[in-house]
Amino acid sequence: MSFYKITEQESNHKNLEKKSVSELVNAMHEEDNNALKAVNKVLPDVTSLIENIAPKIKEGGRLFYIGAGTSGRLGVLDASECPPTFGTPPEKVVGLVAGGIPALYSSIEIAEDDLSQAWKDLSDHNITDGDFVIGIAASGTTPYVVGGLKACQDNNISTGCIVCNENSPLSKYADFKIEVIVGPEFLTGSSRLKAGTAQKLILNMISTISMILDGHVRGNKMIDMQMSNAKLNKRARRIIMEELGVNEEKANELILKHKSIRSAIDNFSNE
Repeated sequence: MSFYKITEQESNHKNLEKKSVSELVNAMHEEDNNALKAVNKVLPDVTSLIENIAPKIKEGGRLFYIGAGTSGRLGVLDASECPPTFGTPPEKVVGLVAGGIPALYSSIEIAEDDLSQAWKDLSDHNITDGDFVIGIAASGTTPYVVGGLKACQDNNISTGCIVCNENSPLSKYADFKIEVIVGPEFLTGSSRLKAGTAQKLILNMISTISMILDGHVRGNKMIDMQMSNAKLNKRARRIIMEELGVNEEKANELILKHKSIRSAIDNFSNE
């Protein structure tokens, strides 16, 4: 099958420097809406991916994201939000970006050209066939990600991908592929824009729903979230007040005693 890289095609918007701010804002918003429409078309694929991740996590497996540039940073962002939101250990969902930690805040684009580095990075985490690896690459051609997924398949490790082109090299090594076709970018080739938006929306679904299925949510509340600052402490007390029908003083007492929302709620009947 042929591979046509739509993410690199000419923007549908011309002469950007001659447009007013209002025209630019509205045009970019139009493209953001196109990203939403593209995600809507791949919801069955997102569903299938999550349904195959969930059993791995239930059995103690880990979820890894691998990517470069914007895609890699989005994976790291999603992974880093899981411990405070769901109370999971940092090693439960891991984001790996080509170039390592320095690539999170500065461009190290050359790092993405190494076909073998992702597998080395995964091996540093003692990756096993009980884990699940998702490759994220708007183009679907990033060597770091392609090489990583291929090595995973060679080692019987389940794989998925989030790409914005059809029939990409990366998709060949994904057991569960999500090809979210957002079209040419507003700024030609700048896939940090709506391609990145679509990837972020899908990552939100993957991590949140996986954690719901793993029991970290009750009703619609984050009962395992970390209470690491004043805002989160207030939220924890509010959850307990709503769930148990108690006043703020009692909620505060329960939090101080049990140190977690889940424990406070589960042990309330014994108070």
